[in-house]
Amino acid sequence: MLNMIRHDGPDGPPPLVIAHGLFGSARNWGVIAKRLSKDRTVIAVDMRNHGASPRMDSQSYHDMAADLSEVVRSLGNADLLGHSMGGKSAMVMALTRPEGLRRLIVGDIAPTAYTHTQIHQIDAMEAVDLSAITRRSEAEAMLADQGVEPALRSFFTQSLDLTEKRWKLNLSVLRREMPTIISFPEVSGRFDGPTLFLTGAESTYVTPEDRPRIKALFPKARFAKIPGAGHWLHADKPREFEAAVAAYLAAPDPV
Repeated sequence: MLNMIRHDGPDGPPPLVIAHGLFGSARNWGVIAKRLSKDRTVIAVDMRNHGASPRMDSQSYHDMAADLSEVVRSLGNADLLGHSMGGKSAMVMALTRPEGLRRLIVGDIAPTAYTHTQIHQIDAMEAVDLSAITRRSEAEAMLADQGVEPALRSFFTQSLDLTEKRWKLNLSVLRREMPTIISFPEVSGRFDGPTLFLTGAESTYVTPEDRPRIKALFPKARFAKIPGAGHWLHADKPREFEAAVAAYLAAPDPV
């Protein structure tokens, strides 16, 4: 079972499960999960090979979908929000293992293959001399030397265990599985439940050309954009993101 961080909320509405993206963790979503828990219980997970979840040899979307399905089934039923890699995993779960899933929210990603490999970010993290650091700021300085932009330095070091002097990321598997991570598997299913594709208005990850494929797989898909947000829409515009998610989850089921 994936590691989960639970934020208890009122009984009644189905819980919301949050699946983070590549190099992320459940802790990254702590503030947003806490705010959303005023309406329902929110459970943020560490995806496999991230955070405190199990280290596995595969990072395939079918395997990550199975991980999420196990969490959803343990709750009885749930809504599911996934961003980027977590969004692809959530889509595959909805298409292949929809039992217990009520509503799906996909954060700034499409059911398609991309070309933006993140191997250079793994190179940068592996270049950090973990034996020499005592503070996150020292690791951030080393990441800066590798050309990592400021926002990502802070993001990456949230997955740094200073006590054990190790990354809480299975970087070797993520490196090997990068072609799988940036792709999207062949799937023949269809999810007929309510689905929201929530994107950043400044992002190019979901394009108009993706919509026919999205509508074929998710016939009830709706689309919304957050002005001024890029791919990291929940970090760029957190309050607007929270409001959009809460409103969608509270709305009546579409006909």
